Amino acid sequence: MELTGSHVLQAPVQKIWDLILNPEFLAKVTPGISRLEQESGDLYKAIAEIKIGPVHGKFEGSAELTDKVEHESFVLKVTQNSKIGNVEADIKMLMKPTENNETELSFDGVANMSGLLARTGNRVMSGVANTLTKQFFSNFEKELQNH
Repeated sequence: MELTGSHVLQAPVQKIWDLILNPEFLAKVTPGISRLEQESGDLYKAIAEIKIGPVHGKFEGSAELTDKVEHESFVLKVTQNSKIGNVEADIKMLMKPTENNETELSFDGVANMSGLLARTGNRVMSGVANTLTKQFFSNFEKELQNH
């Protein structure tokens, strides 16, 4: 399943970069994340509970930031396992300054699913991914006002 999109955030690239690399902030704004613990460097243990429509389960796995280019981009590699299936995703995140000292955060990647998640169908899973993406950016904007 392809994951693509973008959103303009009301802060400069430096601030967005710093917040995205802060595990406490990231855990707070990412939908479903109950725990995000740094294991080493840019590797994190991630535990999430997702409940959207027919998709609900507890996921455990890892999230790793690779190929970092400071204030510009990184690749987010996610591996999550659950009783309802597994997800592996590689998502390239790009940050671009815009007018008015804002940042366009865009993402482009692929998620591979197995188990019940894969059998649920791309249309349902695309809807779940869109909902989670909207929640992420909404949460990010709210928390940005507190920083």
